[in-house]
Amino acid sequence: MIEIADLSLVDWSRAQFALTAMYHWIFVPLTLGITFIIAFMETLYVKTGKEEWKKITKFWMTLFGINFAIGVATGIILEFEFGTNWSNYSWFVGDIFGAPLAVEGILAFFMESTFIAIMFFGWKKVSKKMHLLATWLTAIGANLSALWILVANGWMQKPVGMVFNPETARNEMQNFWDVLFSPTAIDKWLHATSSGFVLAAIFVIGISAWYILKKREIILAKKSILVAAIFGLLSSVYLIWTGDDSARTIANEQPMKFAAIEGLYNGSEGAGLVAMGVFSSTETDPVNENYKDFNIKIEIPNFLSYMAFLDWNAFVPGVHDLINGNEKYGYMAASEKIERGKIAIQKLKEFKDARKSGNTEAAETMKTEIMSKDFQDNYFKYFGYGYIQNTDDLIPNIPLTFYSFHIMVALGFLFVILFILALLFVIKDSIANKRWFLRFAIISIPLAYVASQAGWIVAEVGRQPWVIQDLMPTMAAVTRINTGAVQTTFWLFAIIFTVLLIAELKIMFRQINIGPKH
Repeated sequence: MIEIADLSLVDWSRAQFALTAMYHWIFVPLTLGITFIIAFMETLYVKTGKEEWKKITKFWMTLFGINFAIGVATGIILEFEFGTNWSNYSWFVGDIFGAPLAVEGILAFFMESTFIAIMFFGWKKVSKKMHLLATWLTAIGANLSALWILVANGWMQKPVGMVFNPETARNEMQNFWDVLFSPTAIDKWLHATSSGFVLAAIFVIGISAWYILKKREIILAKKSILVAAIFGLLSSVYLIWTGDDSARTIANEQPMKFAAIEGLYNGSEGAGLVAMGVFSSTETDPVNENYKDFNIKIEIPNFLSYMAFLDWNAFVPGVHDLINGNEKYGYMAASEKIERGKIAIQKLKEFKDARKSGNTEAAETMKTEIMSKDFQDNYFKYFGYGYIQNTDDLIPNIPLTFYSFHIMVALGFLFVILFILALLFVIKDSIANKRWFLRFAIISIPLAYVASQAGWIVAEVGRQPWVIQDLMPTMAAVTRINTGAVQTTFWLFAIIFTVLLIAELKIMFRQINIGPKH
């Protein structure tokens, strides 16, 4: 049976994984988007035959290469941490979680790596059309890599397509297609990749704006802004659509995360959407009353109900409904889920004891009971709750989730304005005179990274304490190793990743300053 780890070990293991994931995600979104921008630019070169498009393509390709190389290093470390720091998790779901990661490594990564070599070194070795094909396949391969990683993450948010094997105490894949096409997984892939498209477009516009301010590479800058603004505007519309769809999935599958996103403590019919708010510092009992309320908030009446369930008057559960239960609307109390989870854990323990003692008949009877639909639906479904000691532990960090979500959304709409203005100014050929806009475009580059990181904070902090929703809490997933070892590697990784980031920025800035080859 899984034993609960020391909480300091859990916290440090979480911190180390969060550190690695957040550094890795600095590099990933740019890769996802800029490869498509480069492919569009090279298509224009092949279509028009103009050498200036080739020069533009090769310049942005160089910046992509710098980013890609360092991103691979952080990604490899991230995958190793599943085995070193989260071995209980890896054992519990290895048959499922390992499958998409294996496909990512065998198919997408090799596809991406093969064609990236042609893209960088094949300019004079293959035909124009073959080189263009390699560039497009690099872009597709990068996003296919993201697909398989996000399918794995989506399964953690909403486990589907599997069956629990009591003999091995593992979840085993039953239907690969259910895992691949899970609405949660698809929503995550579409939203994460489209956010990468937006970030890459801002990156290209911001650097191009710097060239215009410096009165350098004006043709490259204007043409790059035109392509990036169109790509970014279309991606922004797509991003909003995927975000709206993702919100409904979260409302149905992870209601506690949805409540945290909106700081909703008391559920209601016709719930209003808090467009902007500031929490008070008052803290009382989170189960019995609003333990953090808003000092200031601007609310859009009924809009949260519509966003969640496409019904202006639908009931949206709050934190208290999910903890205390709400019989009228069919929400079970957390204490009842904990009791059912404990029954599931105890039944599994009795089965393993019967097998160990050689009582085959009793073991088979228990196995049949555990595998029955009634037991799966009413007890195993809440397996992870059996490890929860206090119902308060089921409440994520609501202020952090709320603020991260609203920062992400606010910046997303700000970027839409950026793309519209960029497109308008470059078409009117007045962008060189809009120095305020050029500075705004440059500042938007770090803001795009803030929005991107905020999205992952919402996704991962909002689902705590779960590493697998309802089936395994984080405290039960970690490897039983010395806390000091995790602390040491945390600081070691923090130093290494920071050095890598500084090195990338220095190389990137140097290359931008040099400019394209003439």
